[in-house]
Amino acid sequence: MKAQETAFIFIEFQNEFCSEGGKLFEAVKGELSRNQTIANAQRLLSGAREKKCQIIHCPFVLNRAWVKSHGCSGILAGILENEMFAPDSWGHEIIEAMKPAEGEIILSNKQTLSAFSHTELCEILERNGIRNLVVCGFLTNICAQGTAFSAYDLGFQTRMALDACCAMSESIQKYVENDFAPILGGPTRTDEILQEIV
Repeated sequence: MKAQETAFIFIEFQNEFCSEGGKLFEAVKGELSRNQTIANAQRLLSGAREKKCQIIHCPFVLNRAWVKSHGCSGILAGILENEMFAPDSWGHEIIEAMKPAEGEIILSNKQTLSAFSHTELCEILERNGIRNLVVCGFLTNICAQGTAFSAYDLGFQTRMALDACCAMSESIQKYVENDFAPILGGPTRTDEILQEIV
């Protein structure tokens, strides 16, 4: 994959998931440690910067009015009820280890599962001549997988860096690794993905 045609999407590396005291930290801390998610994501980010690929940070932001007006149930209702990822809150902030650098894009309005839904992501990719996407982040089987599915369906060459993703359990992580990632094709580990980009 050509570096100038490749974008890396870092999904929800926020205090809510990644930091002690975050509302979802207890649910993922075991897998964060086992999978070494943040260390691998830092290496992936560093490699993407070195190769001068497009970097897009995708924090989740609670849109209270949208969730209420659309009658959303399930996960979005839970986020609303527990005031997770509230705008301008500590939980919403991207962690220091993954802070965007100057010139990197921050997708400001990711409010649903796929980073393509109700955002300007598709336009950003088209404007920058992107043909390949590398997706990582939280949760492996929800927003990361949802974004990867959307990208694949839109015709992008898509990779999931699964060692830079995190689920709530090892069994869920393994499900995505064994049953979903092969649908996309290509490597699924940070070092192998970076080697693929020239």
